[in-house]
Amino acid sequence: MQTVLTESPADAADFIKLGGIVAFPTETVYGLGADIFNEAAIAKVFEAKQRPADNPFIAHIGGLEQIGQVAAEIPDNAQKFIEDFFPGPLTLVLRKANDVPLIATAGLDTIGVRMPRNPIASEFLNACATPLVAPSANISGKPSPTSWQAVFEDLNYRIDCILQGESTEIGLESTVVDCTGSVPILLRFGSISLAMLRSIVPETRTYHAEVNEAPRSPGLKHRHYAPNAKVVLIDFKSEISNFELQISDSGRNAFIGIHEPDTDLKLRKICGSVKEYAATFFEFFRECDRRNIKTIYCETVDETGIGAALMDRLRRAEAR
Repeated sequence: MQTVLTESPADAADFIKLGGIVAFPTETVYGLGADIFNEAAIAKVFEAKQRPADNPFIAHIGGLEQIGQVAAEIPDNAQKFIEDFFPGPLTLVLRKANDVPLIATAGLDTIGVRMPRNPIASEFLNACATPLVAPSANISGKPSPTSWQAVFEDLNYRIDCILQGESTEIGLESTVVDCTGSVPILLRFGSISLAMLRSIVPETRTYHAEVNEAPRSPGLKHRHYAPNAKVVLIDFKSEISNFELQISDSGRNAFIGIHEPDTDLKLRKICGSVKEYAATFFEFFRECDRRNIKTIYCETVDETGIGAALMDRLRRAEAR
């Protein structure tokens, strides 16, 4: 059956209550929600996304009172982050509550918890009256969806409903911080930067994976964010001259970045800021695939603020 499109959070929530799966907008990217306590519904998410079973989900809540439904405890450092960043684009990894099924956590005893600030997401989550698992609403490995049209492109006939909203504000997945230890660990970069986290808990540090370690957050292990086209990163300051010389088939190449290259390309997007770059590059990747672009040249940026998150996604898209 074709996926239902609706602008009504209440109507979309009815699908969740019946054990269905629903895509919905957040401030980061569109998520694909299922009742966190319904194992059959969670299994549908894995099937629809073609998602590896060892990739954990993030729980999305509509109110702070729901944290206790999915987490066994809230450590002091987590509480500090909650007070400053919830609702918002921050996911905290906490010890899971006993009632949260292991299918939602890829067998881990922890669960990521996030409270979106997007008004439509908030209304929808509260109408569901239960926390939801909600990975990005795309086929696993493809660029994350920042519009309902991108969700439809990937998942029509595969999911029950799409709750339509505007294109997402941030365009990058949430920052993820593990708060299960004595020191918070930044697992995934997002719009809430390491500097912002350290302004609340100065000891916060970044994550370094151990060999064969199970992924503690989405986006750490499997190939992510990649278009069909080859992604090539270009340092505009040192490599642009070489870049302009190496274009041999401009009709099948594209560029996205801050500066305008002096090269004839089939498709280009010049962004006015790093923030705009971060918010639009996933959709640019998708447009490149629609136009059968062969190579996408992406300008590198300074890894400060949201630039660190942008470079993380670009490097993962480049690695194929």
